[in-house]
Formats: sequence, structure tokens, C-alpha cells
Amino acid sequence: MKIKFLGAAREVTGSKHLITTKSGKKILLDCGMFQGKGMETDAMNRNLGFVPAEIDHLILTHAHIDHSGLIPYIYRLGFRGSVICTNATRDLCAIMLADSGHIQENDVRWFNKRRIAKGLPAVEPIYTEKEARQCMELFIGVAYNRKFYIDEHTKVKFTNTGHMLGSGVALIEITEEGITKRIAYTGDIGRPENRILKSPQPFPQCDYLITESTYGNRLHPKMQEAEGELLRVITETCVQRKGKVIIPSFAIGRTQEVVYALNNFFNEGKLPKVNIYVDSPLAINATEIFKMHTDNLNEDVHDVMANDPDPFGFGSLFYLKSPEESKHLNSYKNPCVIISASGMMEAGRVKHHIANNIENSANTILAVGYCSPITLGARIMSGAHEVSIFGVKHPVRAKIERIEAFSGHGDYQEMIDFLSCQDKSAIRNVFLVHGEYEAQKFYREKLIENGFGNISIPEAGTEAEL
Repeated sequence: MKIKFLGAAREVTGSKHLITTKSGKKILLDCGMFQGKGMETDAMNRNLGFVPAEIDHLILTHAHIDHSGLIPYIYRLGFRGSVICTNATRDLCAIMLADSGHIQENDVRWFNKRRIAKGLPAVEPIYTEKEARQCMELFIGVAYNRKFYIDEHTKVKFTNTGHMLGSGVALIEITEEGITKRIAYTGDIGRPENRILKSPQPFPQCDYLITESTYGNRLHPKMQEAEGELLRVITETCVQRKGKVIIPSFAIGRTQEVVYALNNFFNEGKLPKVNIYVDSPLAINATEIFKMHTDNLNEDVHDVMANDPDPFGFGSLFYLKSPEESKHLNSYKNPCVIISASGMMEAGRVKHHIANNIENSANTILAVGYCSPITLGARIMSGAHEVSIFGVKHPVRAKIERIEAFSGHGDYQEMIDFLSCQDKSAIRNVFLVHGEYEAQKFYREKLIENGFGNISIPEAGTEAEL
């Protein structure tokens, strides 16, 4: 069989890898959207590198849009195979893909206004909210640690990676001509300690390993330091400078972690008396799904819930659903904290909040997760003096801060520790994906130092024999 690396190859978005067996069966691992400079990534997302109607099965490691976001698109183009994932991933995709379709319809509406003004033809969104809802009929939810028989020659089992609710290593067993080969695809790897989720668990032995490398050249500070930094930023901005803290945050996972930390500060009497707004309908719906899957949450959360039945809600926290509530924050003059998606600052309501607050030196833009190098978030974090948002240039006067310990991705040592559950001598090949090339080269050397061998860093379009 062969595997072709179609996305997240020497970059951090667009995860998709295509396995083709000798019999012609096609199994897609993830189907993620490229995320970057708004409509400039449109062509990358439309040019898949495969025919959707020919895909027999899609194995999905988790719900983040850079791993799942093109499923409605391939559905639109004729894909009718099964999408196999964990139960929580299925539930999250039901809201995340619909939200993605809604955002794309809105973004294209804005984009077309400018095109029409220039005399150019309008374009269509990659997919619509309706198509995102329709594709959910293909999803099959599977419990962790249960072997799922796709057919007589193909099996898959998910084990928890601790990256986000429902995330899992997919261990795929494919039998050809009487020989079974085991392929482990990690998706994204979480941290050994998570504020709300259970820790990553060891996964079964594989012959071939496909693994992420986002933080392949970095080490994270300790988690406790991150919570102290969060409290410091809020105090300095809201109390001392009387400004606003804008936290661009992934609606799934990171938002719940930040809210959980703030909830604990509130219970301990440490949180300044300012309003906290979660301005993301998706995050609100996702938080309800977290409450449905308490079996995925760690013992610390269960201990808190023994005395605080809602660890994602407290007196000064307000969840905003309507566009009118969101727009009201533009004229809100009091110090506050606004948590809004997306984490890379590329889409959603957070772009409006940044545009309205980035020119005020009393305010702070606080990043709590990874930003791909070509995104608005990365440009702001890199120290740009001016950024363009919705085609309007804004001088950067707000204070820019980053807390990397909130990241849902393990650093290189944490990833190596996680992968060390494997008998390294039994792995025939290791493929590094979902990382920038410089980080991947550093990570490869660290893996070699720790006993891993035959490590490749495939380019987009590269094929390998398994």
C-alpha cells in the first residue's frame, strides 16, 4: 500500500494523508482545511489532490478545523464513505463544521462586495452551513479503546491523546495478501498534564508512525506559570491601565481551559472585579458538549465539580450569543476580558474585536495558543507595527502578550515521552507531519537521540510505500 501526504506537510494546517491499498481501497486520514490569509488560501482548499467520490473511508483524529474542516467540501463533491471518529469528535464536528460553513458564507459575502466593486465576478463559498449539517450523516462514533471493524481487512482503534475533547491516536490495521500492517496516526498530541482533560494514554504498537511536530523545537513553561501569567495580564490591563484584554482562543478546548482557570480564580477570590465575556456561540455550544462527556475530564475537574457544579460558569462570566451582544462590546468603555474565536485571529468575531481594540495602548491582545506563520495572529505576535484587518490598516498600539503553556500541543520532550510507549526498533518508518520545516528538522534530531530511526519529513505530494 501507499500513503500520500496532501496537507500539513512541512506546515501546520490542512492535515490530510491518503492511504491507497493494493486492492484500490482509499482511506483518508483527516481532511483538514488550510488556514492562513483569508481568501488567499481558497485555492489550496479547493485543490484536494484526490477525487472525493473515490474515498472509501475517512478516519478523523479530532474535530479541529485544520483536521476536519474540508469534510463538508468533499461531501459536496461526491464523498459518501464513512467518517470514523470518537463519539466526542462526532458531537463537536456537528457544531464546528456548521459554524465553519456559516463563517465561510459570511467571509465570501464580504469578499464579494470588494470583488463586485472592482468589476470582478463573485465567488462561491467552499461549502455552506447546510452542506456542513448534511455531511454529518456519514459520521460513525466509536468509543475509545474499542477496535472498530471497517471491513474484513481493515480495523481502527482510537486511544486518547489529551489534545482536545475526543482527540485520539488512530491505530489502523490493514491486511493485504495475508500480511497485517499497523499504522499509527497521532493527529495532534496533547500535554501530559491538562487542566480539564485526561492525560494522553499509551497506544498499541505500530509498524509505521505518522506524528505531529508543531512544537518540535520548543519547550513549554510549566502549566502553573501560565495561570499566574493570565492573572497578571488581566490585573495589569484591567486594574492598572483600565483597558480590555482580548484573548483570541480556539472555541473548543482552549476557551474551556481559560474559563476553567478563571473560574478557579473567582472561587479563590483572586479574580479582579471585571466582566468576562465569552463571545463565541460555538464556544458556548462546545462547553455544553464538554458537560455531556464528563468521562473525558480529569480527576481535578471532578473534584472541583463536587463543590462547584458548573466549573465553566461564575458570577462575572457572560456568554454572548447574538451579533447584537457582540457589537455592544465595541462601545463598552469599562475594563473587561473578551474571549473570542478564532485562536489564530483569522476568522470569526475576534477579528472585529482586534480591529476595534488594537490601536489603544491601554488594551492587551493575549495569545494563548499556536498561530501558524501566515496568519494574522502570527503577524501580530511577531511585533508588526501595522496590520491589515478586513482590508483596513491598523497601527498596533495595544500591548501584545503570549502564554504558550496554554497550548494544547505537547512540546518536543512531551511528545517524545508520549511516543516512547512504542518499541522503537519495531517501527519501520516515522513520518513527521503538521510542523514547520525548521521545527521538524530539530525534532528529528531529538527523536534520533532518543532511539527512533528511519525518520522522514515528507513534502506535500510525497508518496511513500508502506
